[in-house]
Amino acid sequence: MGLLATLTGFRLLRFLLRVVMLLVLAIVVYLLVTMVQVWLVSRRYEPRPAGAIIVMGAAQYNGVPSPDLAARLDEAELLWRQHYATDIMVTGSKQPGDVYTESEASARYLIAAGIPGRDIFEAGGSDSWENLSLAAPTLLHLGDDTVLIATDPFHEARSLAIASSLGLTPYPTPTRTSPIRGTATIPYFAKETVGVGLGRIIGWDHLSELHTPFG
Repeated sequence: MGLLATLTGFRLLRFLLRVVMLLVLAIVVYLLVTMVQVWLVSRRYEPRPAGAIIVMGAAQYNGVPSPDLAARLDEAELLWRQHYATDIMVTGSKQPGDVYTESEASARYLIAAGIPGRDIFEAGGSDSWENLSLAAPTLLHLGDDTVLIATDPFHEARSLAIASSLGLTPYPTPTRTSPIRGTATIPYFAKETVGVGLGRIIGWDHLSELHTPFG
């Protein structure tokens, strides 16, 4: 009986190890496929007539957009001047102690560039899901269901997926002047791969609720 129990325990252990290995392999394959998809979307640039341009928020410093946010805003300004859309939705909240929100800093930047304030709308969220979920009702009310998303290339896949889930029809128009370039983009692509992978499984709203760096 002792030998039989040992053999049974050994077989069970082998079975469990195989199950674990298959699960790990499945996760690795899933993330690799997701990584390729995120990279492929980052290479797309598809401006077309739309109702609005959405600028995904990024850091600001005392009302002045960071170089990364400025690059996104410059892309939005370019699209607006090329008459792809008449409305611009700027997004982003603020960190504790900040005077301005990211959306307020963005609006100030665009107005200083000569874009009328009446063409600029604001939505202040703390992550991508909140930014878009707060922006979507206003855009849909205005009839701006087709949108162009101005953000960094590595951030386009997640932004497009979230916008689509909220009833918008988004197209990628990533900034081509981002200061985040070359090998510096590697950790950002890694983060977006995990974020997109998790968001597809548990939902973008639930991902946001977890307050992870992938929200």
